[in-house]
Amino acid sequence: MVRWACGAGLVIGVLVTGLTGCTGDAGGDGKAEACTDGTYAWSGVRRTQELTALADPIRLKKKTSSYTSRLKPVGDTVYRPSVTGTPEGVGAAGVIKALGRHLKVEEPLAGPSEKVVPEEDHYFEAATGDLKGAYYAWGYVRLVEADFTYTCGNGEPVKGRVRTWEGTGSGFLPCSEPFDETAGRLAAQRTCPAGSEAAKGA
Repeated sequence: MVRWACGAGLVIGVLVTGLTGCTGDAGGDGKAEACTDGTYAWSGVRRTQELTALADPIRLKKKTSSYTSRLKPVGDTVYRPSVTGTPEGVGAAGVIKALGRHLKVEEPLAGPSEKVVPEEDHYFEAATGDLKGAYYAWGYVRLVEADFTYTCGNGEPVKGRVRTWEGTGSGFLPCSEPFDETAGRLAAQRTCPAGSEAAKGA
């Protein structure tokens, strides 16, 4: 079977120490400079999978060594990263990168200019052996959300929230096998036969 999905879970927020040496007041003009080397305290980190695409019910009456599914968009939602309460001088990209360091992600989190758009011509191919029976296939985006408090120098702490994603992917499983991620459960619920293990697990 082909299995490609990322585990989800709750991450307890901890203190992540940034660089020191923040700037304080500016020189003669009396204006406060942006403080860019502060410290983040993260909390409420939440990872979820959102269903973005779904194949029609797959029923293979005879054994086949490969199968190609067309994944149709689920809704018209366009996902874009967002940061509220962005500290002055840091920018949304800087906050997202700091969250990535905190989570120790292997690949960079999606930046402010990226987006996930529903695709009409999105396909998934399984070619791993004898396939027979009922299957379900789906596409997903791995979202991550977190609250933060940014402290730098003698300035007031800045509170904000980040919403971005770790990546996108697709899955293909037999309806005889349930899956515990949200997107996979929804896919099974919508396309697997009633009474199958995957449908019951949904």
